[in-house]
Amino acid sequence: QVKPQFESRENRTCGIFNAVEYRTQVVAGTNYFIKVQVSDNEYVHLRVFQALPHENQRPSLVSYQTGKTRDDPLTYF
Repeated sequence: QVKPQFESRENRTCGIFNAVEYRTQVVAGTNYFIKVQVSDNEYVHLRVFQALPHENQRPSLVSYQTGKTRDDPLTYF
């Protein structure tokens, strides 16, 4: 659901967009830290916020880090 948000911010189209790992952090909603494969050997880390269910909002891309590899640890940012 956040692929269009990422592509818009990066001004690019990703042929591959596969989540390979994630972590969560519970706040007033949930932060998801997601490692996503965007090409054969390029990965990005996304921070996505999902509001509480009663707020009826879609997930939003809060922040991201580019230039990551498959082996880079997924940490909070």
